[in-house]
Amino acid sequence: MAKTVTIFGAGLVVKPMVDYLAKNGFNLVIASRTLSKAEKLAAPHSNATAKQFNSDDETAMEELVQASDLVVSLLPATMHVKVAKKCIKFKKNMVTTSYISPEMRALNQQAKDAGIIILNEIGVDPGIDHMSAMKIFHKVEAEGGKIVSFMSYCGGLPAPEANTNPLGYKFSWAPKGVLKAAGNNAKYMMEGKIVEIEGKDLFRNYWFVDVEGIGTLEAYPNRNSLGYIDLYGLKDVKTMYRGTFRNVSHCDTWLAFSKLGFFKEDQIYENLSGTVREFILTKMLNEDKNADLEKILAEKLNLGDNKVILKKFEWLGFFDDTPIPIEKGGAIDVLTALMLEKMSYEPGERDML
Repeated sequence: MAKTVTIFGAGLVVKPMVDYLAKNGFNLVIASRTLSKAEKLAAPHSNATAKQFNSDDETAMEELVQASDLVVSLLPATMHVKVAKKCIKFKKNMVTTSYISPEMRALNQQAKDAGIIILNEIGVDPGIDHMSAMKIFHKVEAEGGKIVSFMSYCGGLPAPEANTNPLGYKFSWAPKGVLKAAGNNAKYMMEGKIVEIEGKDLFRNYWFVDVEGIGTLEAYPNRNSLGYIDLYGLKDVKTMYRGTFRNVSHCDTWLAFSKLGFFKEDQIYENLSGTVREFILTKMLNEDKNADLEKILAEKLNLGDNKVILKKFEWLGFFDDTPIPIEKGGAIDVLTALMLEKMSYEPGERDML
């Protein structure tokens, strides 16, 4: 009898998994708040079913988990613990791609007692990067060596033929997740010295890396690298750094977004209307809606003769009559919606992973 896999979420990363599992004979249930997204994913497969699901509905979550052999949570990371507790209750294995939060780690013994596996950090980064790292470590150790320095980089960048926008980036996973990650603190070790970076300064701390066959990329630190020293068993390591790759000028541009407050989630606006330009002027900068936004931003960001960032803002629709693309949300939600519309992969395009 075919096993049943329930997938919570129907975002950008779900389709390849649905296609793969359906092709290999699993029965799938795709549960999403937006039924139309789930239906589109399920439509090509006779063994896939779409369900409308609200993550606040405890009863519905329990029913879906109980009917599963495996649960995959691709909901926002803050929801994973809630799903995990249901999986423990009904003794169902669970997979997520997200970093292990302290709250999730606290469930370790309960999961063991239930006889189940809750497998986290099993995407690309974190995920495949862990496995490729361990492969290297084991090879070095098998040959009698030891690891004293480890620096790894990952970046889901558009392939050259798909790199068709001035920001040099397209979304292959949840856009808001990308923007929220832009405010994370970072910590790593360089030649025995611990380096800590506040989220507001993340994009000030980058350097260039030449990648064979690709060219020069920017690299900036990815969250807390130190937690992986013990996990990887690197008792002799003096440099421990996990970084993110982006195309050149990314960090300066995203630092500008940060300075303007685009990554904040502390203020939500109802019944939004008007243009993006007016939103930035009145809601974010407390300026008159008819003021010269381009001039204000050039001065506020101290851009001088550097017009590259302003050109990127222009392309996003900051300076013309582009309407606000959402009715409710904050600055991060407005930017997310703009980017999702303009920076998504077209059918047939690929990234470099």
